[in-house]
Amino acid sequence: MSLVRSAEPATASCRNTKLYSVQDSSDGTNMAFRMSGPDKHKPVYVTDSYSSESYEKYFLDSPMDELIHSSSSGISGSSIPSYQIRDYLEIQSPDTLDSDPDRMKLKLQELERALLADIDVEGDFDMFATGPSMEVDGEWSDPIRTDSLHDSPKESSSSGSFLGSISSNKEVSNVSIRSPKQRLIECAALISEGNIEEASAIINELRQMVSIQGDPPQRIAAYMVEGLAARMAASGKYLYKALRCKEPPSSDRLAAMQILFEVCPCFKFGFMAANGAIIEAFKDEKTVHIIDFDISQGNQYITLIQTLAKQPGKLPHLRLTGVDDPESVQRLNGGLKIVGLRLEKLAELLGVPFEFQAVPSRTALVTPSMLDCRPGEALIVNFAFQLHHMPDESVSTINQRDQLLRMVKSMNPKLVTVVEQDVNTNTSPFFPRFIEAYSYYSAVFDSLDATLPRESQDRMNVERQCLARDIVNIVACEGEERIERYEVAGKWRARMKMAGFNSRPVSSDVIDMIRKLIQEYCDRYKLKEDLGALHFGWEDKSLIVASAWS
Repeated sequence: MSLVRSAEPATASCRNTKLYSVQDSSDGTNMAFRMSGPDKHKPVYVTDSYSSESYEKYFLDSPMDELIHSSSSGISGSSIPSYQIRDYLEIQSPDTLDSDPDRMKLKLQELERALLADIDVEGDFDMFATGPSMEVDGEWSDPIRTDSLHDSPKESSSSGSFLGSISSNKEVSNVSIRSPKQRLIECAALISEGNIEEASAIINELRQMVSIQGDPPQRIAAYMVEGLAARMAASGKYLYKALRCKEPPSSDRLAAMQILFEVCPCFKFGFMAANGAIIEAFKDEKTVHIIDFDISQGNQYITLIQTLAKQPGKLPHLRLTGVDDPESVQRLNGGLKIVGLRLEKLAELLGVPFEFQAVPSRTALVTPSMLDCRPGEALIVNFAFQLHHMPDESVSTINQRDQLLRMVKSMNPKLVTVVEQDVNTNTSPFFPRFIEAYSYYSAVFDSLDATLPRESQDRMNVERQCLARDIVNIVACEGEERIERYEVAGKWRARMKMAGFNSRPVSSDVIDMIRKLIQEYCDRYKLKEDLGALHFGWEDKSLIVASAWS
């Protein structure tokens, strides 16, 4: 596997000529992915090669369809009561709504506060000053306005159900011209009421409208519709696992992650902000011990070691402890060992005193004694895109998320860095969670559209391997099966303070460095500092938040 400069023309105004694509320099063999499911279903293998029929091969031949048609039970969909959805959508009249958007926004804010009881106690606000984070615009609300809304979908007739009015001739004529976005919201509303039959019909219609090679709305709809289908079939956990790469870190999974950090640099900037705070904590230290509770492929530390090598004066001794779930894909394929060897070789080449320690354990089972902390060393803990995987009080009374933070605080670290996606997919019920996920990932897909051509194989790999599986998990799963539980910046701030940490603002030098890099990508990427944290966004949408604590 080799990295080469992309030869594709840069047609978009924000396209970065420095981006890299990935080519297989060996035999060109495509990697196959096995779509896992119940034993009675045959596995479906999907290669990395895409054609015009790849969407059907990837999703429509999966066991998920059989589950949908063979079982009418699945998930009831009543994650949010019918009357709450009614309140969410019931606007006095279309004319009133169109002429008074502020009133609609106020109603939505009131509902958000009622449904999402976890908004920051200090009063969180939109980092890019565009209104509430769970905003529903006219395109979402138009197709679901109705005069008759019933409490029980089971008791509703075709003309009196939640979306029953679409059975009229006038509404039917409008269905064909509705966008995938509008049909998605209708489908999600039906599922939330338990109306599986009508939702299934919309899913079949959507599958004819979307394409993983189309424009951003078509691409995100292609994955979100399968999340809805998996929710109805209660097969989300199988699809989530099937979308995981089953190869060691040197495979296309690593390549896709590298490309994601390049073409959607908000993720890369988050790592850079954390690394900048870590480098500053090295000052006047002889030995620094970094603990990473989800080291993954270790990409962040490649950059860190390279940066350290350029620092003037005598370098401190760096100890890195990488925690990795022994049941993870990387661990089973020797990934943690590969990560350690790669970093050790790089450090030796660059003359950085380095020591790597692997801790094969689930994060929830890690104790301070397993981490080999030594007297006299400065302790730094790095949480980069990891804390959201820890179940909190909404999942279990054990509350592993806060428990981990309290354990880290008891170890008296000099610095703790947190990098997370700035969106609430944790405690919000299904229907508002679906809307918020669509809004968030739409910005991500739009940013990819500005940096890679739509026909790019690299782009499709990134969207499938790095984004689609998260979307499926957020939309299709509940309870312990829902792993991707992101929280907004204000909630992370509240958790850190409750655990006893104090905010440690990122220095102006680090901020200035990142601002210069942003200019090399596109002026549609935004950076804003708020309460010591750095928010990285695309246009008016905050995507990633990075913060430092002590």
